[in-house]
Amino acid sequence: MVFSSLVFLYFFLPAILIAYHLTKCINVKNVILLLFSFIFYAWGEPLWVLLLLFSSLMDYASGWFIERYRSKKSLAIGGMINSVLVNLFLLGTFKYADFITKNVNLILGTSFAEPGILLPVGISFYTFQTMSYTIDVYKGEIKAEKSFVNFLMYVSMFPQLVAGPIVRYSEIAQAINNRVFSWDMVGSGANRFCFGLFKKVVLANSVGGLVEKYLDNQFYNLSTAEAWYGISLFSLQLYFDFSGYSDMAIGLGRIFGFKYPENFRHPYAAISVADFYKRWHMTLGRFFRDYVYIPLGGNRKYQIRNILVVWFLTGLWHGPSWNFVMWGLFLGCFMVIERLLKKYLDMLPLILRYMYTLILINYSRAFFYFDDFEKLRSFLITLIISDKPVGVGLISDLASYSFLYAVVILFCIPWDEIYERNTRVYKQLDMIYNKFAFFINVIFMLISTILIIDDTYNPFIYFRF
Repeated sequence: MVFSSLVFLYFFLPAILIAYHLTKCINVKNVILLLFSFIFYAWGEPLWVLLLLFSSLMDYASGWFIERYRSKKSLAIGGMINSVLVNLFLLGTFKYADFITKNVNLILGTSFAEPGILLPVGISFYTFQTMSYTIDVYKGEIKAEKSFVNFLMYVSMFPQLVAGPIVRYSEIAQAINNRVFSWDMVGSGANRFCFGLFKKVVLANSVGGLVEKYLDNQFYNLSTAEAWYGISLFSLQLYFDFSGYSDMAIGLGRIFGFKYPENFRHPYAAISVADFYKRWHMTLGRFFRDYVYIPLGGNRKYQIRNILVVWFLTGLWHGPSWNFVMWGLFLGCFMVIERLLKKYLDMLPLILRYMYTLILINYSRAFFYFDDFEKLRSFLITLIISDKPVGVGLISDLASYSFLYAVVILFCIPWDEIYERNTRVYKQLDMIYNKFAFFINVIFMLISTILIIDDTYNPFIYFRF
């Protein structure tokens, strides 16, 4: 089930809101959230609920074991290592088994059959979430959750289960057992949800149709200008698709009394590759920083190695394919270059730093889009040089979709960074928005609903991971 579907918007969501708010008992609310989350997750493939249950039970037991034997360091370390290894084994088995088999066959000349295991939706997210829990229990940053029901609810809560943000237990531990109903939180959550739905359905889906036209249908006949146009549109589709999902997840969390961490902060205002990925998928970056980069030595020692290791793993996390690894190492190398040349790059005008970042990020999206190496090689060359002339279709699309592009640019501008919260302009804009928020939400819902009914193109790109 996806958020941008009629079943979710007009059946599932009203049903859980009614059931949830019929009781004031926090334990009953938790059970309701748990049951509806299981329905949400089992909608596509009920079998994967068993895997989710196993993973949760194992990490719950590991957390309890670590807490119980904290004074015996060897046992506590064993409990933490057991959790990490089992989670990595599950991830390796269900996400990377075919990839590993294929590469073993290629290197050793063997002919092992690929297992052909289907990827459970959300496994990349909830395994990282539960690993962070047991590691944080071991580090003494949190206490182990005593109630398995509450722990299972934390892992399986439907707003963030299948595509993040990656929520740490410490961020919602207090709210699990003690949250107070607030109309302000419900209202802000509804605003955020509707805003995210609009970004996903209206912007991401509209742009996505053009992406297919250029990067799939016209692939071998692209001029350099058309190739840049297509890959830039894909970059925007990816942003509005995933940030829209994150907005909806954060909004739903607020409606139920939870404050999820932000996952995006105006990435297209970045002035370096490192700055871009401090603003993009922030909870994933935070995970690799705290559980990989810093333990390896962080900025203190072997900094270049640590950056490349983190970005190798970041690329591999995105998918069992070498194009993702290449994408990660490509960005990692530029982050190393930025560190080494920081003194000189900081002297450049902001507009040049911004343009350099935008060009490099869009160029890197080719690694993300094409998993066929021949197509990837051909497209990367086309981005630099092509003997094909610019078609009239590009000029026609630029004119036909000019209003869409204006809205896209409007949504990419970091207004809250330009106008800080304490400025008069920000306060006036905020007052106007709050005054008309209900009507804006109704318009967003109506437009989104019409497009969902009318259009069959409605994927969530990050469900692939």
